[in-house]
Amino acid sequence: MHIQSLHIYPVKSAQGIDLQTAQVKPRGLAGDRRFLLVKADGGFITQRQYPKLAQLCTRLIENGISLKWPEQDWTDVPYPSHNKRIQVTVWRSSVDAAHVEGKINAALSAWLGQPVSLVFMDKDAERLANPKWTPKPSQVSFADGYPILITNTASLTLLNNHIINTGGEALGMDRFRPNIVVDCDTPWAEDNWKSVQIGDVILDLVKPCTRCIMTSIDQKTGEKHKKTALAALKNLHPSTAPDNPGVLFGMNAVPRTIGEISINDKVTT
Repeated sequence: MHIQSLHIYPVKSAQGIDLQTAQVKPRGLAGDRRFLLVKADGGFITQRQYPKLAQLCTRLIENGISLKWPEQDWTDVPYPSHNKRIQVTVWRSSVDAAHVEGKINAALSAWLGQPVSLVFMDKDAERLANPKWTPKPSQVSFADGYPILITNTASLTLLNNHIINTGGEALGMDRFRPNIVVDCDTPWAEDNWKSVQIGDVILDLVKPCTRCIMTSIDQKTGEKHKKTALAALKNLHPSTAPDNPGVLFGMNAVPRTIGEISINDKVTT
């Protein structure tokens, strides 16, 4: 097996960036989900409420990121000072995040039709993955729950064959917003991987990933489609664990060791 592709999502729920090489850090791939959009009360927002966030393009620049969306050209967003901070909420987590100031918040608010602010997870911010699933305390970014999401090409092939055979159209892997896509010949093999090693990097797979309505959103246009993936996964890959209900695609992982990984690197289990 080998790495087929690598992806980060600098702003949670915005478009991703494809990488050739990535640095695995304790919180996940460097640059992944370190920025977050929040409402006035500090609650986070995602494509679940605002599908058009799929149209928010991101790119990395020196000392920050740049953002672009329909009718708005690229706007540079420097990493904020750690001095101004606000409490934000991501699921069950409360995080003391650095607040991004400037015109970017007004522009994003106008586009979304909702007052929002951009925040950044700097070195002073702390968030831990759910201890129920992690053997020891594990840092995490603004990802839904765990530092890294791993998916398997064979699982997508099986899923798409089912969708096509039932009259639907094949889905891209981007619907599942993975960090590491492993080229593998066996569908759902990832269910049985306790850990994977990529060069000097070891990742422990801790929890099957339950999927949500975001799989029905086109990750380029923000257009909502039928719940094709969820319906297919209900037949193909439902969870049998009472403490992790739903349908499954991919595995959440935490780094045991950190380092650099690249496309085509060998993956061993």
